[in-house]
Amino acid sequence: MNVKLVNQSLNHIEADLTLEFVTSEQLKSHRFAQLLAQAGFKAESDQICALHEHRLLVCAVADLRCETMRTAAALAVKSAMGYAYASLKVAQYQTENFAPLIEGIVLGSYRFDGYKSDPKPSSLCDVFFSNENFDGSMLEHAALEAILEQTLIIAKATNYVRDLVNQTPDDMTPLGMASTAESLALYNNLECTVLDVSGLEAERMNAMIGVGRASAHPPRLIHLAYKPKNPKKVISLVGKGLTYDSGGLSLKPATSMVTMKMDKAGACAVIGMLKAISELKLDIEVHGFVGAVENMIGGNAYKPDDVLKAKNGKTIEVRNTDAEGRLVLADVLGYAQEKVKADYIFDYATLTGACMVALGPYTTGVMGHNETLKQDFVTAGAEAGEYCGILPFNRHLKKLIKSDIADVCNVSSKPYGGAITAALFLDNFIDEDMKDKWVHFDIAGSAYTESAWDVHTHGGTGAGVRMTLNWLMSNCK
Repeated sequence: MNVKLVNQSLNHIEADLTLEFVTSEQLKSHRFAQLLAQAGFKAESDQICALHEHRLLVCAVADLRCETMRTAAALAVKSAMGYAYASLKVAQYQTENFAPLIEGIVLGSYRFDGYKSDPKPSSLCDVFFSNENFDGSMLEHAALEAILEQTLIIAKATNYVRDLVNQTPDDMTPLGMASTAESLALYNNLECTVLDVSGLEAERMNAMIGVGRASAHPPRLIHLAYKPKNPKKVISLVGKGLTYDSGGLSLKPATSMVTMKMDKAGACAVIGMLKAISELKLDIEVHGFVGAVENMIGGNAYKPDDVLKAKNGKTIEVRNTDAEGRLVLADVLGYAQEKVKADYIFDYATLTGACMVALGPYTTGVMGHNETLKQDFVTAGAEAGEYCGILPFNRHLKKLIKSDIADVCNVSSKPYGGAITAALFLDNFIDEDMKDKWVHFDIAGSAYTESAWDVHTHGGTGAGVRMTLNWLMSNCK
C-alpha cells in the first residue's frame, strides 16, 4: 500500500474513491444526507456506507479523537480493499490526527498470504492524503510531510514484525531468526553478533541451552546494535524468541499448541524496533538481545526436577518445562547486562496465559519496580494505540517461587498471580543497580489475535513496537 501526501486540495487530486469521516452531527448537513439516510446510514459507530455512483466511501466516527480516527481508518481501508478501486483519497482531520490516520491505513490494510497457493491481492494500491483540512482550510505541508515519513517507518516496522511472527516454525527456526537479524543488520547498518551452542556454553548460559536441548534446531543468541555518535541514552531491549513451544515434557494439550509460532513475538518486536530506530535515526544507542530457542521433546529434553544454573550463577529448580520462556530470559537478561551498561533495560515476552486472565486478550501487562516508569509506558501505549495495564509486585508473592533445593523455582506453588510471579522470577536476574531501570512487558494477550479487532487482522499484531518507539522518542531526547 503506497501512502502519499499531495500538496493540493482534495478536489484536485485524481483518485477512484474518496473517503470521508462523518459524525452524527455532521451527517445532518451532509450534501448526501438524504441518500445516506435511504441507504440506512445513521453515522453509528463502525458503520460504513459506499455511494458508488458518487465514488464516495463514508465512515462514521463518534468523534475526532486520535484513537477513534485510527480505528475508523483501519475499518475504512479494509472495506475499500473489497472493491475494485485502485486509489483512494482522504482529506485531513486536524494535524494531530494525521499519524493515527496513516497508522489505520497501513496497519488496517495488512495481509499475510505468503503461504497461499493463489493469493488474491487487493486492487487498492494508492492512498493519497490532501493537506486540505475537512473544514476547507489548508494545513502546513512540510509539517504533515514530516509526520508522514516518521509514521510510515513505525507502521511498516510493525507490519514487518507481524510478518516475522506469522512465519511458521519450520521457516522461522532459531537459525532462521538469526539469519533475519543478520540481513536486517546488513541493510540497516547495524552491528550483529550471533552465538551458537558453543558460544552459549562459553557464556555459561545453561538455562537457555537446557530449554533448547531436545530440538533439531539448536538455539541462537542474537545481539543487534544501533550506535549513533554521541547518543543521548543507551537502551537495552530483550526479547523472548521461542520459535515454537510444545511445552516440552510438560506437554501442552493439542489445542494449546496451535498458534505457538507466536511465542517468538517478543523477539520479533525487538528486531522490528531496531529496524525502526535505525531508519528514524534516533539519537540513542540501542541494543537488542534475542534468545531464539525451540522447546521440544526427546530423550535428551530437560525435565521437571532438573536444576539449571543460569548465567548469573543462580540455580533454578524446574517444576514445569512449559515455563520455559522465563528460563531463556534469565540468561539473556544476564548476558545483556554484562555486555552493555544501559540506562534502561526492557524485556518483551509472550510469557503467561495468566496475564490474559488478569487483563484480557488485548492488553499488555506492565511490571517492574519503578512506578513512574511503568506509568510512563502506559501513557506512551495509549498515545500509540496500544493498551497496557500495570500488574503490581507484592513481596508475599515472591515466596511462591521459593525452592527448597535451588535458589528459585521456575513456577509458582499456587495457581494465582501467575503473570506477577513470572516477572518476580525474572527479577532474580536483574542486577541490583538496574532494578529501577527495568520494565517487563508480558505481551501474551496482545501479540497475536485469531479474530480481527481495531487495526489488527488475524495473526501477529506487532505489540510493543509503537508503544516503545513512542516512549523512546518522548523520553530520550
